[in-house]
Amino acid sequence: MRLRKKWWVRPELEKDSKVITNPRELKGIWKEDFKNNNDIFLELGCGRGDFTVTKAKNNPDINYISVDLKDEVLIYVLNKANEAEVENIRIVPLNISFISEIFSEDEVSKIFINFCNPWPKDRHKKRRLTHTKFLDEYKKFLKKDSEIWFKTDDKELFDESQDYFKEAGFEIEYLTYDLHKSDFKENIVTEYESKWTSMGMNIMFLIGRLKKE
Repeated sequence: MRLRKKWWVRPELEKDSKVITNPRELKGIWKEDFKNNNDIFLELGCGRGDFTVTKAKNNPDINYISVDLKDEVLIYVLNKANEAEVENIRIVPLNISFISEIFSEDEVSKIFINFCNPWPKDRHKKRRLTHTKFLDEYKKFLKKDSEIWFKTDDKELFDESQDYFKEAGFEIEYLTYDLHKSDFKENIVTEYESKWTSMGMNIMFLIGRLKKE
């Protein structure tokens, strides 16, 4: 998603307590910021926020954290969260390469990865959010038996991600190459997803479960 830099956005984000610009300071104490002991679900690469805001509204007993790099994207998430009047969401501007620096062991209960960059060139594949390199980072803060929900429209990424999950010690508990025709009932259709399905493209989805010793 290419967006022109908008210099007014960061000050607007910083005005709202739902936006966390110093996430490393909350490592290990995120529940104190949420002021409850509810599970924390994390979305990596949240786009314009349709998915997480809908999840947060439908599940007030779960805490949601949305992470993306671009302020110009996150302002959409914030506006949607405020419009929906959800308080169980935090928005974090962060390069996901540093994600393990902001959470402690067993602090996160589930991760969502929706339509991440497929990085098709061989020299770039380690940048994939489902690559073994990243999955090993997530394991540092995921609870035992936690799930990662991964959704994409890119078949090569989906096929290769299955190997990444297995290499990183995740068991694939659910898998479909056509999510919208599957028996999976918990899907939330994002703006991006709606666009591509209207063009006849299949959406692929899997759930990987982390088995810790």
